[in-house]
Amino acid sequence: MATVVTIFRIYPKEQDQIAKTLDDIKTKMEYKPSDIRSEEVAFGIKLIRAAFKFEDKEMGSSKIEDALKKLDSVGEVEVEEETLL
Repeated sequence: MATVVTIFRIYPKEQDQIAKTLDDIKTKMEYKPSDIRSEEVAFGIKLIRAAFKFEDKEMGSSKIEDALKKLDSVGEVEVEEETLL
């Protein structure tokens, strides 16, 4: 079994609710991020980068992506990077 790390770029529905989106990801998700932070992209636009570690035989990144998209405060989700450890 291999450990996979997937980094997601997560855009909140509302830019002024970045803190709520961060909190929702940390508290409402079944899958907990191993690292999460908000970053300013440009001109006041912020996004969240969240890394998730999991075993490849147990699940795939699509389950995490689907769970992120179900959160009310999340607008868009993109896989930025995926790699084996």
